[in-house]
Amino acid sequence: MSQHDFTMYDLITRNALLYPEKDAFVFGGNRTTFKAYQKQCDQYAAGLIAEGIGRGHRIAIISGNCDEFMILCGAAAKIGAIVVPLNWRLNEEEIEYMLNDCKPTHLFISKEFQDLSKKASLKTESIRKRYVFNPDGGGGDCIPFKELCLQEGSEQELTIPPPGDAPYMIIYTAAVGGNPRGCLLSQSNMVAISLQLVHLLKLDNRDCHICILPLFHIGGFSMTLATMHQGGKNVLLDHFDPLLVLNLIEKEGGTFFGTFPPILASILDAQGKGSCDLSSLRGVGGMDSPETIERFLKKNDHAAFYSLYGQTEAMPVSGCNFMEKPGSIGPPVIQTRVALFDDFDNEVAPGEPGEICVHSPAVFQGYWNLEEETAHTFRNGWHHTGDIGRIDEDGFLWYVSRKPEKELIKPGGENVYPVEVEKVILSHGSIKEVCVIGVPDSQWGEAVKAICVLQGGCGMGAEELIDFVASKIARYKKPKHVLFVESLPKTGDGKTDRERIKKDYA
Repeated sequence: MSQHDFTMYDLITRNALLYPEKDAFVFGGNRTTFKAYQKQCDQYAAGLIAEGIGRGHRIAIISGNCDEFMILCGAAAKIGAIVVPLNWRLNEEEIEYMLNDCKPTHLFISKEFQDLSKKASLKTESIRKRYVFNPDGGGGDCIPFKELCLQEGSEQELTIPPPGDAPYMIIYTAAVGGNPRGCLLSQSNMVAISLQLVHLLKLDNRDCHICILPLFHIGGFSMTLATMHQGGKNVLLDHFDPLLVLNLIEKEGGTFFGTFPPILASILDAQGKGSCDLSSLRGVGGMDSPETIERFLKKNDHAAFYSLYGQTEAMPVSGCNFMEKPGSIGPPVIQTRVALFDDFDNEVAPGEPGEICVHSPAVFQGYWNLEEETAHTFRNGWHHTGDIGRIDEDGFLWYVSRKPEKELIKPGGENVYPVEVEKVILSHGSIKEVCVIGVPDSQWGEAVKAICVLQGGCGMGAEELIDFVASKIARYKKPKHVLFVESLPKTGDGKTDRERIKKDYA
C-alpha cells in the first residue's frame, strides 16, 4: 500500500475520527457508532487472521441485511480478504455452483439459512468452517460469529495493509450462457462507486439511508457504502415491510432509499393508509415505471426521484433527477466517460443507437476465472455493457434495448437470462422447443414468459411446467406465463426468430 491509496479501511478509520459518536448503523435494537464500528472491524480482523484468513482468501456470505454483515465486510477490507455475498433467493444447486467456483474457506450466514448453507457446503470441499450472525443462543452446528471477535490487546500484528487495487468483493451476476459469472471488484472500485453516488445524490453527513435493497446486490451495498462514506447513518432492514419502512423514515429521519419494482408501489400503498411523517425524505434512487414515479412525486412533492443506470460490472454509469429529463437515464456520472459503438466497435454518429461502453474507475476488474469473457468485455480498451443506448444533444443517455446475446429479463430487479430458463425447460422430456422472453408486468416491472412446443404425443399444463422450473432454479426465474404453440418462427438460417416471437407474443 502506498501513500496514494485510499481503501475501504481508510474510509472506516476516517469516519471514526470525524464522527466518533455518530450512528453508523442501526439494525433492530442495535446501534453502532463509527468509533465502535472501527473497533469491531479491528477485533474481527484479528479473529480472521487467527483463523488463517489472509489477503486474497475468499469468505462467502449467505445472509439477510444485518450489522454483523457490515462488520465482516470492514474486517475483510482491513486484511485484504475477498468477500463473496451470495443471493439467498437462489436454490441449493445454484449456490453450490458459486461456492465451488470461488472456493471460499469460510461461510458466514444468518440463522434462517442454516439448512441451506449446510447442504451447499457439504458439496464444497474448500469450506472449513461455518459461522452464524446474531444466533440468539441458537447457533446449531454453526459457530456464533461473535467468537471471532478478539478483545482489546489480543489483536495480532497485521501484515502490510492491502493496496487500493486489491480484490475485495465477488458479486455473481445472472447466467448468460448457463452459469453465473463472478464480477471481481477491488477496494478502489468500491471507493469510486461510493464517491460517484455521493456526487450524484448530493449526500452528506446528515443523510440517513433506509437500506431496503439486499446487501448481496451492488445496488444495496453501494448505496450503504456511499452513505457511510459521507458519515451518514445506515438503517438496515433484514426483510421488506412497507409499513416498517415508513415508520423508520419517521423515527430515524430517513432521507433516502433505493428501489426497484414493486418496492416503491408497495410503500406508496402503505403511505395512503397511514399518517407517517415523511418530511425528512428527500430522495429515492433506482428504477421504476413513469407512472409509479409520478405517483411518488405527487404524494411527496418535497422529495426527488433519481433515475440510475448501471450494472454490477460498472455502477453507476449515469443518472439524474427524474424531472430533469423524464424517461432519460441521465448524463454520465462524475469520473465516467461513455461512448456508443456498433457491432464492429466503430463509434456511432451523434443521436444514433449503439452499445453503451464505459471508462470509469468503478469498472470491475474482470470475471472470476473467465479470462476470455473478460477480454471480450474489455475489448478495445472499453467496458462493453451489452446494452444499447443513444445520447441526445444535451449529453443525456437514453436506454434503447439489450444486445441479442445479452437478452435479459428483470422481474423485481433481479436478472434472469432467457437461455438459463430455456435450458431448464428443455431438460423436461415433454418439451421440444422453447423461447423465453420478458413481458411487461404491472407488479414486478417485467415477467418471464415461455413459448413452448411440445414433443409429439406429449401433453402437459402450464402449472406443471412452472413448478418444474421452480424446482430446478431460483423461483424468481420461473415463468409467470406459459404458452403452448404448434411451432416457433425461424430465421433464414433455421434459428429461432426471437425478435419475431417478442413482437407476436410479448
